[in-house]
Amino acid sequence: MTKIGQIDLEILHLGIKNGRNFNEKDIEDSELKRLGVGRILDSLASLKDRKLIDLNKDGTFYVTDLARHTLWSEQIPLGVRILRLLEIKSYSLESISDILKNPENQLFDEIEKLRKNQLILMSPLRQESKIIKMYEILPEGIERIKEIEESGFQNMNSDEIKPKKEIFALIDEIINEINEIEFNKKKEIILKLDKLKEKLETNLF
Repeated sequence: MTKIGQIDLEILHLGIKNGRNFNEKDIEDSELKRLGVGRILDSLASLKDRKLIDLNKDGTFYVTDLARHTLWSEQIPLGVRILRLLEIKSYSLESISDILKNPENQLFDEIEKLRKNQLILMSPLRQESKIIKMYEILPEGIERIKEIEESGFQNMNSDEIKPKKEIFALIDEIINEINEIEFNKKKEIILKLDKLKEKLETNLF
């Protein structure tokens, strides 16, 4: 997946909100104007070089399918899109909903699964008189994204409780504990556990 930064995201989100098309006036009327003309032009050029935006015949811009596929395609599991978004920056539930174009109740259920699996963290943040729940990605979440990019997300299960390294660690712990069992029985159990590890490595992950 092509990595995008915070400014990249703001520009692409502007296009997504406008039906994937945007122009200079849209940028001028948005918060992007704070960046100044030079920085905006550099960001647009970078996005075009990476094939995340392109030009329409009338000189306006449009968000390409490649860019849409990173965060806004329904073909990508919602949990993956949330992790990708939080890898860019921490966001509140309201902001995640606004950017990903998914209802908050649908997002909350998926976020809770990611949080329980220790892939993201919720931190309360006081803004004026309100407490806002901010979500940020944890190192385990970043590692999960890397695994998905390498092996694909078709078989991703957000309810998965233990990463494979914890499963292997548990098996190794069991092997160590059975070292005091009678030799013949011990050898038989260890062979079965070794076969289990082999199947986990070759088939499940």
